[in-house]
Amino acid sequence: MAHNKTFRPVAILGGARTPFTKSFTHYSRTSNRELMTATLKDLVAKTNLQGELLGDVSLGAVMKNASDWNLARESVLSSGLDPHTPGYDVQRACGTGLETAAQIALKIAAGQIESGIAGGTDTNSDIAGVLPHEFSWIMMEAQKEPSLLARLKKFGELKPQYLKPRFPNVQEPRTGHSMGEHCEMMVKDWRITREAQDELAYHSHINAARAYEEGFYKDLVFDFKGLSRDSFVRGDTSIEKLAKLKPAFDFSGTGTLTAGNSTPLSDGASAVLLGSEDFAKKKDLPILAYLVDADYAAVDFVKGEGLLMAPTRAVAQLLRRNNLKLQDFDFYEIHEAFAGQVLCTLKAWESEEYCRTQLGESKALGSIDRSKMNVKGGSLAVGHPFAATGGRILASLSKMLVQKGSGRGLISICTAGGMGVAAIVERP
Repeated sequence: MAHNKTFRPVAILGGARTPFTKSFTHYSRTSNRELMTATLKDLVAKTNLQGELLGDVSLGAVMKNASDWNLARESVLSSGLDPHTPGYDVQRACGTGLETAAQIALKIAAGQIESGIAGGTDTNSDIAGVLPHEFSWIMMEAQKEPSLLARLKKFGELKPQYLKPRFPNVQEPRTGHSMGEHCEMMVKDWRITREAQDELAYHSHINAARAYEEGFYKDLVFDFKGLSRDSFVRGDTSIEKLAKLKPAFDFSGTGTLTAGNSTPLSDGASAVLLGSEDFAKKKDLPILAYLVDADYAAVDFVKGEGLLMAPTRAVAQLLRRNNLKLQDFDFYEIHEAFAGQVLCTLKAWESEEYCRTQLGESKALGSIDRSKMNVKGGSLAVGHPFAATGGRILASLSKMLVQKGSGRGLISICTAGGMGVAAIVERP
């Protein structure tokens, strides 16, 4: 019979990330493993954990090559940690980084481990093309042939199209639409204007630029391959400049998503250190904040629900379980896959009909104070290497709570496949 257990608090003890940069530029030909290993090394160094044995390490990537099949364990072996530290891979699209943290947190809370690292990496600049299955099938069948003549005959079945490599693309297999095309449908359904999207993007850049000027990211972002800051941040942008950009997904004349109010393809990695209070005390590490809870949801986007609306459900479930209102937070970190996605989410929470029919609420969750949202810049400004966004947000939010002294933060991340991940972070 299992013993009854009381879940322990899970402390956030540190974070590190590379600067995020535009794909196919600064990190060209840099692998996921190289990005992730560099990030782990920085985190291990700043928390004085060289040679330490941790309970587990959970890492992930969305755009993976075949050589990335054991990414977490391989990265751990080069990190400076005790090589007996295990590691495993996770993938939940853009929610990967937050998912890894939630899994490590559950292990710590349950008493299975005392400490762990969570994180993620992504690069579009080191993707290997894959030849079609037909090529592989013929080559494998040829190896089984008993004679050279028989093998040559089998090779004769190869067709030119079998030699054309295929590359991953950000497209939903069940609909054939890209994420941007799906978001265009959403903003039309929710009547989100181009002006509102550009305004949100503008504030994301201004907030990020101000955060860099204040030195907020100095101990969170380490120098890597000639970069010391995210390459996307545009402190000199303006609503007028954003308004001049052309639609990027809908060219019918009604499109409102542009390169300026959509997240760019990005490369980078992030990681966070989590531990029990006993571990923090033993290693003399200050507790920045606590990862209190997380939740997950999905929508049936194939039948018409908005592809990126699942966080509305995850957040509603999270609030109910923790007996909180949407307004009970000092900071809101809402992943800006697209400015339009954020605005659709906010409008849905304000809609009594949506909250009643889709979220099972008796009334609307209501509005949030927009001045508390993405106050150090969001994904539109700093970039979005898919699996690295969760770790980026966790580390930044924890530091914001440290600077404030106490408080509570809400994280909301939408993902491909119509899923959402949400979490609550607190500092008493």
